[in-house]
Amino acid sequence: MKVLITGFDPFGGEKINPAYEAIKGLEDNIGGAEIIKKEIPTVFKKSIVELEKTIEEEKPDIVICVGQAGGRHDITLERVAINIDDARIPDNEGNQPIDEKVFEDGENAYFASVPIKAMTQEIREGEVPASISNTAGTFVCNHIMYGLLYLIDKKFPNLRGGFIHVPFLPEQVLDKGNVPSMSTENITKALRLAIEGALKYKEDIKVQEGKTH
Repeated sequence: MKVLITGFDPFGGEKINPAYEAIKGLEDNIGGAEIIKKEIPTVFKKSIVELEKTIEEEKPDIVICVGQAGGRHDITLERVAINIDDARIPDNEGNQPIDEKVFEDGENAYFASVPIKAMTQEIREGEVPASISNTAGTFVCNHIMYGLLYLIDKKFPNLRGGFIHVPFLPEQVLDKGNVPSMSTENITKALRLAIEGALKYKEDIKVQEGKTH
């Protein structure tokens, strides 16, 4: 069993990206599965190309992509990715697509194929705050999640995949005022627990995680 977990490189002048910083702290084997760690560029299109190349090389059973969601207070497991790029700001190479499809032949949306509710429960039982999110945004995080699920739909039907957003690190919010953050250690712990949940559950659990808005 192989699990590929990816994190973005530092974005927008930041010295670190909590996504890959936390990934680096993961063990090479979790729950009997080999853990493959990969840093990918915070760049439209190129990120998906890198992801597909790594999937073809490593042949994982599960792929979990991780990105930063500055301002969120907990670990958020994304439920759905939509077929739209609508960038409020440029990516790391200056690309700023507006109202463009990620893939012309893709579905309007794809849902995560990992057991996000079970994974969320595992993280909470490990005493790290976590919840389900119903929007991955319209920037590179949604782009890579959609790209992953598109690849599963079109090329890798036996693969399971999903996306996790993580908060800022404490050192990133020193000059940002009252903005939530989480330590690298807790983010790493949450990712480990999420992987354990994905390995443990083939089918998701049925518990209430809905939101009114």
